[in-house]
Amino acid sequence: MTNKTFAPVSVIIPCYRCSFTIRRAIQSIINQIQKPAEVILVDDASGDETLAVLRELEQQYPSWMKVIALAENQGAASARNAGWAAANQPYIAFLDADDAWHPKKIEIQYGYMNAHPEVTLSGHRHRILNQDNHLPDWLIPSSTIAVPINKWNLLLSNQFITPSIMLRRDIAQRFSEHQRYMEDHLLWLEIICDGALVVKLLEELAAIYKSSFGATGLSANIFAMERSELYNYVQLYKSQRLGLITLIFLEAFSLLKFLRRSVIVGARKVVVYLGSLIARVFSA
Repeated sequence: MTNKTFAPVSVIIPCYRCSFTIRRAIQSIINQIQKPAEVILVDDASGDETLAVLRELEQQYPSWMKVIALAENQGAASARNAGWAAANQPYIAFLDADDAWHPKKIEIQYGYMNAHPEVTLSGHRHRILNQDNHLPDWLIPSSTIAVPINKWNLLLSNQFITPSIMLRRDIAQRFSEHQRYMEDHLLWLEIICDGALVVKLLEELAAIYKSSFGATGLSANIFAMERSELYNYVQLYKSQRLGLITLIFLEAFSLLKFLRRSVIVGARKVVVYLGSLIARVFSA
């Protein structure tokens, strides 16, 4: 790495069978105007060529990048915790292996966190890109705008995608081990319910290459996501972060959201089916 000005940030990327996308994610880190001090790649027992690709990257950047190989597949939450335990910088930033960052991500977000040490966690907006090989390159406003996020903002809706998060390494909370859905939302909720200051930057500093629900990947299983959201609220209640009345309200509200999502996903499937049927008719 030729840039000697590094931000005191550890980037953690959970990796599972991501050999086709990890280089894009890494390139978005290399493209950072202000680069993080270290990048930690955690192979979640992929069992394919992923670990070999990660080792190649580690050899290419030996003083900047390190690989952790888990013996058993445990899910992204456990992989992130493993990377967190190995991190040595005061701030942690998360990136998923199939997503990417805008070149100004670290410069802007770390700059804000450093200027506001009272903030424990910050996130930001993102864009959805359809071009697999296209890295984020849009214009970013010169001034940073941050809005405070309160407990109810997060309880009613997950305000952040995981690749938008930067937080303090020394906090007590961690991802729920082995939980495979909505584990990120639970962590954000535990942090804010414990009284930490959370903000959202209005800049779009990350790109994801899939829809938030109803698409491929983990988000395709909306039933499992709904079950996990209900589970998260129960966990907050059991840890005395929520009262019983609040729990009942949130469970009911979550079920209503689930019904809406189910209708939307079902409608999409019908449209796709009808489109293919019409295409077959006209091609006959």
